[in-house]
Amino acid sequence: MRKLPPLPTIKDLVRMYQLNAQRQLAQNFLMDMNLTNKIVKAAGNIENGYVCEVGPGPGGITRSILNAGAKLCVVVEKDRRFLPGLQLLGDCAEGRLRIIHGDILRYSGDNLFPLDAATAWDAASPNVHIVGNLPFNISLPLLLQWLEKIANRTGPFAFGRSKLTLTFQKEVAERMTADINTANRCRLSVMCQYLCDVKHKFNIPGKAFVPKPKVDVGVVHLIPLKVARISQPFKLVEKAVREVFHFRRKYCKKGIESLFPPERDDLVLKMIRNSRIDATARPFQLTMEDWSALCDVYAEICRHEPDLADYSYR
Repeated sequence: MRKLPPLPTIKDLVRMYQLNAQRQLAQNFLMDMNLTNKIVKAAGNIENGYVCEVGPGPGGITRSILNAGAKLCVVVEKDRRFLPGLQLLGDCAEGRLRIIHGDILRYSGDNLFPLDAATAWDAASPNVHIVGNLPFNISLPLLLQWLEKIANRTGPFAFGRSKLTLTFQKEVAERMTADINTANRCRLSVMCQYLCDVKHKFNIPGKAFVPKPKVDVGVVHLIPLKVARISQPFKLVEKAVREVFHFRRKYCKKGIESLFPPERDDLVLKMIRNSRIDATARPFQLTMEDWSALCDVYAEICRHEPDLADYSYR
């Protein structure tokens, strides 16, 4: 395993380049290499693998990735202030670090790695990973983008079932992994779990970050499933789950009503009858099989009446 030569500490780099965290970018630095190593270890064996790191900042997790023996680490960093420190790291990495200055929300992730890194979707996951200490303000939009790419097998997931190891606010991590009939079960739980095996690996106290956020942080590991638990297009699933969960505490019939114009009670009854769900269940009580059945019936209705796919009660 190739390790990096001795380098200035992350604290020294922050001081050297005067890298103050910017609140408007929701930046929080992780200085403790024991914790950055733990995050990378949660990703699994990345030796001789390919890693895309999101928002490397001063490069703590980047060092851990390279020290773990990654063949290539591609970092995507929006804040140009971090580029000199990352370039210093790159100069010591013997060609194993590639730096992209850009906004990850606008980065497709296509052609990240060589084609020979790919595996078939129904084979074992490739040695391709997405890792990141995500800024809180982009974590959910970015996660939903990646989930859509998983559903469509595009971007980083054109290489196969690439694994993700990411930080979120602890509350978000708990929602992503929540079981049915629990307080945290929500739209995000269903969207993550219908496409991935999701594990909340461990928490990091807020005091470990600089500056200290007001909340603790959860590290979540996602592995795309060989077969999604709902077989319909991502946009359709997202809309159905969003509308039904909009009335989380009410019977799911209330949310189903919002999918159709007020005068179309017949379609509400058809959704309930054909999916065979309990109309008096709350959304957080529905199983993944229930959600799959609901989406199948909704897709069938939209095929017969295409205008309904774009209907919004709001």
